[in-house]
Amino acid sequence: MSTPQQNTVYLKDYSAPEFLISHTKLHFELSADDTHVHSHLSIQRNQNSPNQQADLVLMGEELELIELRLNGDLLTPDGYRLTDQTLTIKQPGTHFSVEIKNRIKPSSNTALSGLYESKGMLCTQCEAEGFRRITWFLDRPDVMSIFSVTMTADKNKYPVLLSNGNRLEQTSSGHKHTASWHDPFPKPSYLFAIVAGDLACLKDSFTTCSKRDVALEIYVEASDLPKTQHAMQSLKNAMRWDEEAFGREYDLDLYMIVAVSHFNMGAMENKGLNVFNTKYVLASEQTATDNDFENIEAVIGHEYFHNWSGNRVTCRDWFQLSLKEGFTVFRDQQFTAHQTSDAVKRIKDVNMLRTHQFAEDAGPLAHPIRPDAYVEINNFYTLTIYEKGAEVVRMLHTLLGEEGFRRGCDLYFERHDGQAVTTNDFVKALEAANHVDLTQFRRWYQQAGTPCVSVKSQYDINNKTYTLHFKQTCQATPKQPNKEAFHIPIIVGLINDDGSAIPLTNQQNSITLELTEPEQSFTFEQIDIEPTPSILRGFSAPIKLEQDLSAEQKIRLFQHDSDPFNRWEAGQKILSELVFDGVEAIQNGQAIAPLPPAVINTFGTLLKQPLDDLDYQSLLLSLPTKAYLAEQMEQVDIDALYHAHKAIKQALAQTLKNLWLTNYQAHHQPDAGNNPRAIAQRRFKNLCLSYLMSLGNDCIMLCSEQFDQAQNMTDQLAALEQISHLNEQQSAHYFEQFYQQWKHEDLVIDKWFSLQACSEEPGALTRINQLLLHPDFDIKTPNRVRSLIGAFAVGNPLNFNAADGSGYTFIASKIIQLDAINPQVAARLANSLSHWKKFDQQRQLLIKQQLQRIQSHTGLSKDVLEIVTRSLEAK
Repeated sequence: MSTPQQNTVYLKDYSAPEFLISHTKLHFELSADDTHVHSHLSIQRNQNSPNQQADLVLMGEELELIELRLNGDLLTPDGYRLTDQTLTIKQPGTHFSVEIKNRIKPSSNTALSGLYESKGMLCTQCEAEGFRRITWFLDRPDVMSIFSVTMTADKNKYPVLLSNGNRLEQTSSGHKHTASWHDPFPKPSYLFAIVAGDLACLKDSFTTCSKRDVALEIYVEASDLPKTQHAMQSLKNAMRWDEEAFGREYDLDLYMIVAVSHFNMGAMENKGLNVFNTKYVLASEQTATDNDFENIEAVIGHEYFHNWSGNRVTCRDWFQLSLKEGFTVFRDQQFTAHQTSDAVKRIKDVNMLRTHQFAEDAGPLAHPIRPDAYVEINNFYTLTIYEKGAEVVRMLHTLLGEEGFRRGCDLYFERHDGQAVTTNDFVKALEAANHVDLTQFRRWYQQAGTPCVSVKSQYDINNKTYTLHFKQTCQATPKQPNKEAFHIPIIVGLINDDGSAIPLTNQQNSITLELTEPEQSFTFEQIDIEPTPSILRGFSAPIKLEQDLSAEQKIRLFQHDSDPFNRWEAGQKILSELVFDGVEAIQNGQAIAPLPPAVINTFGTLLKQPLDDLDYQSLLLSLPTKAYLAEQMEQVDIDALYHAHKAIKQALAQTLKNLWLTNYQAHHQPDAGNNPRAIAQRRFKNLCLSYLMSLGNDCIMLCSEQFDQAQNMTDQLAALEQISHLNEQQSAHYFEQFYQQWKHEDLVIDKWFSLQACSEEPGALTRINQLLLHPDFDIKTPNRVRSLIGAFAVGNPLNFNAADGSGYTFIASKIIQLDAINPQVAARLANSLSHWKKFDQQRQLLIKQQLQRIQSHTGLSKDVLEIVTRSLEAK
């Protein structure tokens, strides 16, 4: 059996590179089947390296060497050593040049790492270690070089030739043409990019705060050009916001975005030439949902913000990945909150974090946001690095305040512009700018797991004092059995019986408590009556909170809390308890208890007197997702959970049916536009439809009419989502109609696949196996894999976790098949089998059998092998 070696890379073994590359000149003779690469590297020994006698070791994979020169002299094989991963030149000197000619075949590169072909276009993806699949190089983020690039290609097949930086010139000779590019800013090889293809371009410009004009260009297939206007406006919005919020101005004369169909991730922040998954560029009201529009603006903002938090200041090594990703996610979250609704954005982010990242923290793949070790770095592009990393940055923002945080960021960029640095350098800059000590706070970077904070309250009626007693713990995680106390900011408010806020320090309604000890108490004075505490306002720390609130206090918070997050959170806790009570009743063979009158009355009041912010109201009236509820359960009883969740939803729908229907009709405006009010109305209206459809056949006609009359993708897809949970006899006609209407729109057909993959109806897996044979399904296209196979594994827990194990067997088979095509996509799919400890013993056995089956497969990639091995090591 042949399996890759699991060589572990450790943070403790980091050492500065022995060599640096000051300038890199690259020339490409481009062709899908036979690309020739000629590199000229200006190299010198790094005086900061402890090893001044080292040989030069360049990284390279799947390359064919044609010629190698040192200082212009041709090297024979006895002057170098070549393996399948390295090229070593013995004792090259102190300052020297290396010239390499090699051959690659982009059309065979199904891993989509390095230079590859996508629908006739050639493009690159070099993060994390893709550049070594283009040519031999010091492919590590702390080696920063100035790149100059020329490309020669068939001008009919590849009329557009793009790379990083600024255009120098373009010449033509016969059927070929050549383009030259130069990026004046040193960058690591992971930020390198080229694109060659027959592309249309949307052009615009942006005037920076210093009155510089920057050319903006978005490249897509010609048929997609009308769908780029929103992306362009999003880019301009992001550029202006970053100037105003962080003082960061763009530095080149040109900013380009290219949309490609085959892409392993969402987008890539290559300096001046961002390469995007089409999903995060293309949008029209007919083909994109309201969520799509919002996501496009967020991702375009994210990649643009990387120009400073990732490009101008980059990572020293891949253990520091959250330095750029966590910080930039925080920045894009702030941007989206500014563009939309702060409250709604915060709730959505926390909902995703607690549903998925908390599960990651509780499983065998748990790791700190600055890991200590890895086998395959691609496996660490995780929710922990990104989303939890953003929460850690948010806590720093909370502790330092808006002005202090901005002051620290300014110093960070000033100190480290043009450098490759660490998370510690970031924290040091915040410390220095604010004269604070964040030594204990650094534990957030070093310790895995989600802290659990329990709180008990005590009111002294004689002294009119109110005390909160906190206790923090954190569960053991792989290789970290014991945890030290975290530094946790907890924003607190106190509420009177009538719902009014009790003024605290400086007459403010909230105060930030800093929990630094395993157990700690805080006392509030001059409190006339026992209040209801509103704790962890704004979700001020990524923790699990346990508190001793009465049913009346939870209702009070749900009805009156002035903090939007905690008001929503109170409702979620009430509804979660109802579902869990229903689960227990089902397990005991009992009937589910009727809904408490206080819950019905609160829902009724919100439906009779809707809030001004209908988007926020939709969240207040939404049940916790089944995925979030499953994460709360020590052992998941998936069948009981689904039945209890459905019963609670039906009870709310039936009891308040007339109000749901009245609100649906009041806000159903098929011809509404794309403004914030119309978007909020659609979300609220479609929530009402969801409740009504839970009642079965009563409201199918209403849903059918919305599907047929929809004038935007949001409404049509919302109706089809409800229809997808009907039996196939009822739903087949609608899916066929939708397909015929949109079969030429790839991104819409992705949605068509996903809805069928997520159907809760029995027989969903049979339908998925049929869809694998559909002419529009291509297992080499990551978006299609995610929309069908990935959607089933992540978005259909009921059928994925079928008691007979058929879902596990199916996914394991697809992981093995995908691993031979695209190991990154296969490894991400393998994560779905990592939480086997959450289930009953029979399901645990079934999942472990499939993990072992994958592990024993001959020729498994190290990407998948690492995930499977760590999953099986769970205790």
